[in-house]
Amino acid sequence: MHTYIKRQIEPDIKKNLRDFPVVAILGPRQCGKSTLAKRIISSRVKSVYLDLELDSDLGKIEDPEFFLSQHENKLVCIDEIQRKPDLFKTLRGLIDRKRRNGRFLILGSASRDLIRQSSESLAGRICYMELTPFHFSEVSNAGKPDLMKLWSRGGFPDSFLSRSNQSSTTWRENFIRTFLERDIPQLGFRIPARTLRRLWTMLAHSHGQILNSSRLGESIGVSHTTIRSYLDILSQTFMLRLVQPFHSNVKKRIIKSSKVYVRDSGILHSLLGIENKNDLFGHPVFGSSWEGFALENVLSAYPGYNPYFYRTSSGVEIDLVLEKGTKRIAFEFKSSKSPVPSKGFYLALKDLSVNRAFIISPVDEQYQLRSNVVVAPLHAFIK
Repeated sequence: MHTYIKRQIEPDIKKNLRDFPVVAILGPRQCGKSTLAKRIISSRVKSVYLDLELDSDLGKIEDPEFFLSQHENKLVCIDEIQRKPDLFKTLRGLIDRKRRNGRFLILGSASRDLIRQSSESLAGRICYMELTPFHFSEVSNAGKPDLMKLWSRGGFPDSFLSRSNQSSTTWRENFIRTFLERDIPQLGFRIPARTLRRLWTMLAHSHGQILNSSRLGESIGVSHTTIRSYLDILSQTFMLRLVQPFHSNVKKRIIKSSKVYVRDSGILHSLLGIENKNDLFGHPVFGSSWEGFALENVLSAYPGYNPYFYRTSSGVEIDLVLEKGTKRIAFEFKSSKSPVPSKGFYLALKDLSVNRAFIISPVDEQYQLRSNVVVAPLHAFIK
């Protein structure tokens, strides 16, 4: 039995249950949504939990309006909501009949866009929240932080908390197989598992690089528009992150394609056959793996900011630019213990009028590089 690690968004979920009739926790399968939801409803005297992966629970809502009407004074948690998207219409009717906040907590393994395609609008009635695999701040709060372990194994709870590196690797291999062979078809997509696995592996080799849909399509034997649809599926099931180029009022020739990242570092390593940290240190993906791992952790610390990268045709670039209103913060990710930013990094700061920049690197302690540039280890920056 694993030790429970408190999730960063737990207080926000409880707050939003007081403010909205429906709160949706969305995130990849096996990232801890059910564990978190059960913890939240366990503190309530009146609550009901339904797991739509169980035939017995699916049977209870054969007539969903009748069943849910019996529990209108309770918090009803519905797990794996994407298995029964027609439920949204019923939820809307029940909410409009008796408006009360904190009525439904729903969990889904697909993004809000994917769920909305087949759901009745719950605009004004629902708050969407994303739960990711563990981030460093969550692991740190649970005791002595182990950055290398989290980076190597990734943040899926069963992978990170496995008793050995081998059992962690086995769990991730099974996760990838189940995702391709069961989860994708259950969402209604008819894509050969072998084709999607091949694409996913190619994307792992392109981790942190500019996306080239045409080249990927040629390698697999499908059109670039088909590749785009496959990328959408992997993005909307939280397996990929596509970071858009920064383009706001910059009078330069900039790269217009997205950068692609496999969101969980452990899944990235499994797709590439990297079984332990020694394999990782000697692999060509080492630097870009650090970039993606650090980027995901930085994004978790800056909710509400829009992420971009910046790169011009002349090679001036920044790995990550976060923007919110008039605020801009720049990040460069270096896997070296003695990071030296390029001339292009400083030119990019000037292009974008950035007044705060961080270089996130596995250094021992934080230090100032220039008046507006700080080099920081990930743990110090997150805190």
